Amino acid sequence: MINSVRNTVLSILNKNNYGYISPADFNLFAKQAQLDIFEDYFYQYNTQINKENNRLGRLSGTGYADIKKGLEEVLDSFSVTSFLTRVNANNYSLPLDYYLIDKIFYYPTQLATGTTTSTTAGKLNNVDANFSGVINIGDIVVNTTDSISAYVTAVSNTSLTLSADIIVTAENYAIYSDTNITEVERVNQNKIFYLTNSNLTAPTTQYPAYVLGGATSTSIGNNITVYPSTISGVADVQTQYVRYPLDPKWTYQTLTGGQPLFDQSQADYQDFELPLSDETDLVISILKYAGLSIREADVVQAADAQQKMETIQENT
Repeated sequence: MINSVRNTVLSILNKNNYGYISPADFNLFAKQAQLDIFEDYFYQYNTQINKENNRLGRLSGTGYADIKKGLEEVLDSFSVTSFLTRVNANNYSLPLDYYLIDKIFYYPTQLATGTTTSTTAGKLNNVDANFSGVINIGDIVVNTTDSISAYVTAVSNTSLTLSADIIVTAENYAIYSDTNITEVERVNQNKIFYLTNSNLTAPTTQYPAYVLGGATSTSIGNNITVYPSTISGVADVQTQYVRYPLDPKWTYQTLTGGQPLFDQSQADYQDFELPLSDETDLVISILKYAGLSIREADVVQAADAQQKMETIQENT
């Protein structure tokens, strides 16, 4: 889709000799345009929820006309589940690409830890382990080096077959039972002091809590602190979150006849992650940024007017 969007943008700009935008500038505009549309999905979703709560649900159809369902499908495509990396004590680092934390889970039953002794695709091998009778199919293996996980699909004495290939070299792992998983409740920073200092409301391993905090001297990005402090295993905590879309990048070969030639085989190529139905919105948004860049008010005004018209249509 990214090449189609760029060709359309350039065609509109060049039609009236407004100017040319370089691949580098286009990629910057494309990134911002995708973020704008991505964030607007949450506002659209909120609008549909409010309509239902205000007994205006009849304005949202069913089947193919179910707007809320369509928005949910788009947002779900950015939903990710990941175990968190422990920074220190009961402090865990959130993924750098997270946009919105949906849920935090605590895995209370750690069955085994260790380091793999050999590498086989889709397996965890440890000649020093004894998995039989301890690990069951469905238990969760976490590569604590990379914070990625997979399910156990078969068990032998010194080897586990996994649902995904998460072991690359000799790496550390932790194995957790898939039972008794507990959701961790989020509380505000100004409340955690009173909660932890009351025998009645203090968080427990059955009813844990967490607060969101900023970066520390040993981590980049936001962290969470989980209570009680006994929750401190290297992979005790998992998050389900909505990630940011990957930055789009239009890649090209060496200039041909003075023009870059589109080449999606480049290692850093990245298409838009939005649905194909958003192509028109992407073109309009990129034109708006391009118009600002080349100081053409006509381009900005035309793109802005089209954007407002589509917004009105979506909200009526």
